[in-house]
Amino acid sequence: MKKHAILLLIIFLTNSLLTHSQVNQNRKKLPASRISTAPKIDGDLNDAIWKNVPIANDFVQLRPDNGKKELTDYKTEVKLAYDDNAIYIAAKMFDPKPETIPAEFTNRDNFGNSDFFMAMINPIDDGQNPVMFIVTASGVQIDSKVSNGNNEDYNWSAVWDSDIRITDYGWAAELKIPYRALRFANDVIQSWGVNFHREVRSLNTRYTWNHIDNTVGKWTQYDGLIENFKDIAPPMRLNLYPYASVTTTTEGNFTTADWSVGMDLKYGLSENFTLDATLIPDFSQVGFDNVQLNLGPFEQQFTEQRQFFTEGTELFTKGRLFYSRRIGGNPSDEFDVKSQLKDNEEIVDNPSKVDMLNAIKISGRTKDGLGIGFFNAITDATKATVINKDTKETREVTTEPFANYNIFVLDQQFNQNSSIALINTNVLREGKFRDANVSALTWHVEDKKSIYNIDGSFRMSNIYENKTREVGSQIQPYRDITTGYTFDTSIGRQSGKWRWEVGYNFENKNFDPNDLGILFSNNEQTIYGFTGYRQLKPIGIFNNFGINWWYNVNFQHESGVYTGTSTGLSFWSQTRERFEFGGNLNVRTKSKDFFEPRQGSTSGVFFERPVRINFNHWGSTDFRKKLAINYNWYHTFFKNISKESYGFRFGPRYRFNNQFSLTYSFRFNQTNNDLGFVEELNNGDVIFGERDRTTYENSVSGKYSFNTNSALSLTFRHNWSKVPYTDEFFKLNQNNGQLVASSHNDNYNRNFNSWNLDLNYVWQFAPGSQLIAFYRNAINPNSDFAPADIGFTDNINRLFNETMTHTFSLRFVYFIDYNNIKNIF
Repeated sequence: MKKHAILLLIIFLTNSLLTHSQVNQNRKKLPASRISTAPKIDGDLNDAIWKNVPIANDFVQLRPDNGKKELTDYKTEVKLAYDDNAIYIAAKMFDPKPETIPAEFTNRDNFGNSDFFMAMINPIDDGQNPVMFIVTASGVQIDSKVSNGNNEDYNWSAVWDSDIRITDYGWAAELKIPYRALRFANDVIQSWGVNFHREVRSLNTRYTWNHIDNTVGKWTQYDGLIENFKDIAPPMRLNLYPYASVTTTTEGNFTTADWSVGMDLKYGLSENFTLDATLIPDFSQVGFDNVQLNLGPFEQQFTEQRQFFTEGTELFTKGRLFYSRRIGGNPSDEFDVKSQLKDNEEIVDNPSKVDMLNAIKISGRTKDGLGIGFFNAITDATKATVINKDTKETREVTTEPFANYNIFVLDQQFNQNSSIALINTNVLREGKFRDANVSALTWHVEDKKSIYNIDGSFRMSNIYENKTREVGSQIQPYRDITTGYTFDTSIGRQSGKWRWEVGYNFENKNFDPNDLGILFSNNEQTIYGFTGYRQLKPIGIFNNFGINWWYNVNFQHESGVYTGTSTGLSFWSQTRERFEFGGNLNVRTKSKDFFEPRQGSTSGVFFERPVRINFNHWGSTDFRKKLAINYNWYHTFFKNISKESYGFRFGPRYRFNNQFSLTYSFRFNQTNNDLGFVEELNNGDVIFGERDRTTYENSVSGKYSFNTNSALSLTFRHNWSKVPYTDEFFKLNQNNGQLVASSHNDNYNRNFNSWNLDLNYVWQFAPGSQLIAFYRNAINPNSDFAPADIGFTDNINRLFNETMTHTFSLRFVYFIDYNNIKNIF
């Protein structure tokens, strides 16, 4: 099968390299207009410079009725001009009821309930990597960097100017985008891919200047063309973001204070490549993690919230080898310290986080479509302190050594729809700790009409560890290398109403990318696929809808043992009234779980899971209204056992006015008569227990915007899980995966709480410059042995008896553009 897949890839790749994309054949074009005097950016489009600039008009619906011409009362006219420093855009948007135009105030990079105008600019005109500059009808700025035609990175932020005005004909937007915010060639004459979007919330409609066929290809392939920019040169791109912060933390009766100064910088190494660096990073105001009680065999994966690791990382995430939380995460030997203690020693300090010293990333793409990325981060050594209880002497035990993390990426894009990438990650640790090197080759190749594609990857890991072995009568150290690999490929149809995919993947028993990536399980292979139908134009009561059927047939990789099949049917839709809803029916056959027993996937020991049938449904009401509600529910049944699982989430959102909104969410999950691993005894017996699990989660988020540059926001979450065990314990039959009654008995009950409240005030006092005041009230996640019948009130009382942490932080960031300083002097 692998040989056939490689042959198909070669044929597909050859065809793609010899042809060009045939999407966007009716491309609109306009000449670029050079101006000698820059307009005042105030939303007033009566500046004389706009009079002779050509108009981009005759917009077309993107959704819901794709291809339909704009309504007469909602016409849009856009003009674009340029000079030696920037491009300027004026958008005139007609609306018969200007006083009712939705214009909610939000924080930067949040749309809210607002009409908006978007300029999508792609200076290298490759159909895959534009940047978007958006301004809402309330004046909020939003920007995003798009990669590979579909990945929108709203963490990317540029410094640019804009203003809006509500007028008697509708509203107007005026933008100035300095060249420092763009990457373009230093050619005398050049043409850029450009498209303009307009969102009209009252009509639930998106219009675009150049028509986008949403059934074929990616939306970034449908740019218009602004021709003949002349004699513009990329400026020196050097932006500095010096910062200073002060933080106080009170835990119980103990208060500490800390301060920090540092700097982030962005430097244009060339017209196409940028260096980003963070020197003495400060992450004191990063949002909290949604920690949950974890009883499973795999770690919990958290989202990244540190800006340096979320902005401009699209190259480094290729190949799924980069899980940035590994950097500055938990020490690798944090829980092994106890095994190194002597009889008269105890731990007095064991840091749970690793300090990052600095990090850099270099990224960019040539005009021929070659993306190059280099990432490097250094973390400091982390040490636990151990005290001798008799002599009171202390010593340090290294739980994480000084370490270096780096990534190198080459990503060749071609034909506006395809790419091949090579990725390498490397982790070097000081001393006895292990090192790792992982490489990947990935491909996504489409035909010239963007109808069919082949996806795939080959990845290989090498783990280096210090070990010892007997040589004669001596024990000698040596460096052990463990090599693992994985392969995945699929072919599918991606365009039109009917779509499908069929593929195969495996990970061998030694594949391990987890030093810098994340993989929950290996030693697996799967035959997978899906087929689906979608209707993207309004029909009947629907704006759009779709139905998909999918399947996975699973085996162990090394042994070839069949482990089970999963399949499902899903439906999604949006009505003309903006009610979105859908549901799923999922079925899993009797299956062999080689991970729940915690014996290793190659041990041959498994837990046999019964047939599972799951129903779920979700819905979301019209968020243009003041009151909107998200909800979902599910119910899961299991064959031949009494286990069942059900739950729901209810999330109303109320917008009091354009400045103030509040969102509440309540989630409830219940699992009865669950069977799961609890302990491995000294004699090798694997013990399972019967348990019930109940989870309640309350969360609140709110914001009050004083204006577009100043806002107060609140985020609160309390997660409570209680897991009482029954008196039924079982021993796992390690030959057939069945459970047999056991006389083992112990207290494994769990009562888990995670409590966080963040209050944040942000004031953007100048472009790119901010003052941020931050307060956090937190009770660290804890799991105790509370009574099985503990109620909500008793749990809250016990929770508030725990030590509470109060953190207050003030952070000042100032944006400095080298070009502005140069002009001053």
